[in-house]
Amino acid sequence: MTDPSADDPGTTPEVPYEQAREELAEVVSRLEAGGTTLEESLTLWERGEELAAICQQWLDGARARLERAQQRAAQRDDRGAGAE
Repeated sequence: MTDPSADDPGTTPEVPYEQAREELAEVVSRLEAGGTTLEESLTLWERGEELAAICQQWLDGARARLERAQQRAAQRDDRGAGAE
């Protein structure tokens, strides 16, 4: 099952970044601890991949927002420098 918002970087995942990151850390801990069946390990790994994709989508969105803010600031600076 794929997240439809993963194809559109303009959409925000339904799971908050912090929640996805926390759950991903728990999944990794469980996998590293061992003691799970092969099926459980595969299920955990698949969930980890989903959570990693959600986190990446949040980070990509944050990067895009920062880049837009920097571009706006640079444009304001350019206009201000031209007024002198």
